[in-house]
Amino acid sequence: MTVWLLGDQLNPDVAPLQSADRVLMIEAHAFGDRGPYHPQKLTLVFSAMRHFRDELRASGHEVTYLRAETFGDALDEYFAANPGDDVVLMDPPSHRAGERLQEMVKSRGGTLTLVPNDLFLTTPEMFDEWATSHGDNDTYRQEHWYRFVRRELDVLMDGDDPVGGEWNYDDENRETPPDGWEPPQPPRFEPDELTEDVREFVRERYDEVWGSDEEFVWPVTRAEAEKALNHFIRVRLCEFGPYQDAMLEGEWALCHSLLSSSLNLGLLHPRDVVAAAESAYEDGAPLNSVEGFIRQIIGWREFVRHVYRRSMPEMGTANQLGQTTSLPEAYYTGETEMNCLSEAVGHVWNHGYAHHIERLMVLSNFALIYGADPHELNEWFHFGFVDAFHWVTTPNVVAMGSFATDVLSSKPYAASANYVNEMSDYCSSCVYAHTKTTGDRACPFNALYWDFLKRNEEVLRGTGRMGLMYSHVDTKDDEEWAAIRDRAVEIREKGARGDL
Repeated sequence: MTVWLLGDQLNPDVAPLQSADRVLMIEAHAFGDRGPYHPQKLTLVFSAMRHFRDELRASGHEVTYLRAETFGDALDEYFAANPGDDVVLMDPPSHRAGERLQEMVKSRGGTLTLVPNDLFLTTPEMFDEWATSHGDNDTYRQEHWYRFVRRELDVLMDGDDPVGGEWNYDDENRETPPDGWEPPQPPRFEPDELTEDVREFVRERYDEVWGSDEEFVWPVTRAEAEKALNHFIRVRLCEFGPYQDAMLEGEWALCHSLLSSSLNLGLLHPRDVVAAAESAYEDGAPLNSVEGFIRQIIGWREFVRHVYRRSMPEMGTANQLGQTTSLPEAYYTGETEMNCLSEAVGHVWNHGYAHHIERLMVLSNFALIYGADPHELNEWFHFGFVDAFHWVTTPNVVAMGSFATDVLSSKPYAASANYVNEMSDYCSSCVYAHTKTTGDRACPFNALYWDFLKRNEEVLRGTGRMGLMYSHVDTKDDEEWAAIRDRAVEIREKGARGDL
């Protein structure tokens, strides 16, 4: 039996590998021509694949590793040498990817059998049964799923009840670090010779990239990913909880785990990550930190995988607010006087990463109230983040961040400068005034926020959680709305010109 392993299936414990006679891996390059991919993302994927190839060979597997422009080119070469071969592939999570690969193999005279992807903790059948039992197969709410899956997997449970008596400690995870606090340094994994070769290949092969490849610190092997997990558990987890929603000037990592790329490539299995966090709780780690982290894994990562699966292809084109404006130039240049936006875009440029609050409440929130096309924003995330795959970004960016569909959120995550000021120290050194809505130095978040609510009033006013926001909308008179609209227009013009 030949097992085909994709670049996001780099785990030696997956079921198909245990009975494989031969392993097929294809390093396809042309996908990187579809847009300005971050060079660190390209380097990470190709380096992780080549390291995994070498580890499989060292463990006795026969590995056919093909480098080609496309999967089709590589499959032509493979089936010319192995006519009629039967190939097994774990079903990839991106929409119809497995079916497309089956068709490609069939057209070359082979067969491709799709088997369950065991790099997740929950199965499609489990989620589908849960969704049916909750009576609405079109919209999904994460908190209900999270409680269900905690019980099913017996994670942080005390019999039938959650450990500590509460399911969710989110209200203990919104603290601002005290003055003088410094986060621990994130782990660094210096590129070895193989990774340096890949980095040079990426520099030579790709004409159009976005981002810097200078500070490449990501794990490219299972051993490095395990070290990163251990470092997080020992050094960062305890303070992750209270400060997980915080943003600090000059700090790109804070106490976040930085494990998402390793999870999404398969270098770490979520089972091992959750087990390590549970063990830390048993050893005395704070419950709010452990629960908040585990919620990211089993409550959110598993959730968006299934919502994506059930909501595509409609989610891929959804735009219920009809937003079509191009992203501000600042997303591509990083050049803006908005301190928060400059920081967040800079983190992506330098590292291919920004943490979840920067993603949702700065990058997505600003694009949302600016009126940006959700699918351009989705592509921007997909190209720019080292942990981004279509099944990851589409529900997070299109559904949650852009509210282009209400499939997983009952309201848009739209906020004014008040939120950024509350959760960061960005506003204190920004040239824009977070307390002003109109005028030359009024923070762009504010006028855009009110303009967003007014423009989308027909869709949003009746939603269940928007009443308070629209009670404030109703207090503004015509003169104030005229000033808000003028300021919003001015901000969009500045954004398009690149002088925001």
